[in-house]
Amino acid sequence: MSPDPAHNEVSEAADPGSLLIVDYPHPALRARTHKVDPTAPGVRAVAERMLELMHEAEGIGLAAPQVGLSWRLFVIDVPHRENGREKASPASDRAESTGGPVVFINPRLSDAEGAPEAMEEGCLSLPEIAGELLRPPRITVTATGLDGKEFTLKTKGLLARCVQHEFDHLEGILIIDRFTRASELKNRQAVKSLERPR
Repeated sequence: MSPDPAHNEVSEAADPGSLLIVDYPHPALRARTHKVDPTAPGVRAVAERMLELMHEAEGIGLAAPQVGLSWRLFVIDVPHRENGREKASPASDRAESTGGPVVFINPRLSDAEGAPEAMEEGCLSLPEIAGELLRPPRITVTATGLDGKEFTLKTKGLLARCVQHEFDHLEGILIIDRFTRASELKNRQAVKSLERPR
């Protein structure tokens, strides 16, 4: 499916305040995404609007396709656990939270580690749908921030899962594509309901 040209250019998001979270089966959720110039006008405003929408929806991550933009950009805010402290573990060099909002521009994943683990996930673009899917418990993400500088974050736990979930959005992949067989069957009618013309 070819993307809508209106979603490809930073200039097309001249009014970030008008952005809203789109629901499946909106075509932007399956469109090919494009790299973004972090210094281009409008990128910061779009990222800030995405964080605002994500927090309003009580989510922990949101990708640009979810607001109708075919950009390689997502935002995440996974809070610390246990009263502001991350739970200690042997892999202490890996983050389980972001410690505040983080913007990931043109992200790349590497170094997936560990046997895939099952966990239930939902999605802000798939209301009322949740199910189990398998993901590696540890992943490394390299991206560019709004300051134009590249950074690398080694992640585990919920943060690792969130990074992989949002990266999937940039590839046009949704949780319904990765559900276990049992979760696929459980959600079949709900997915069909979303697919019906409104």
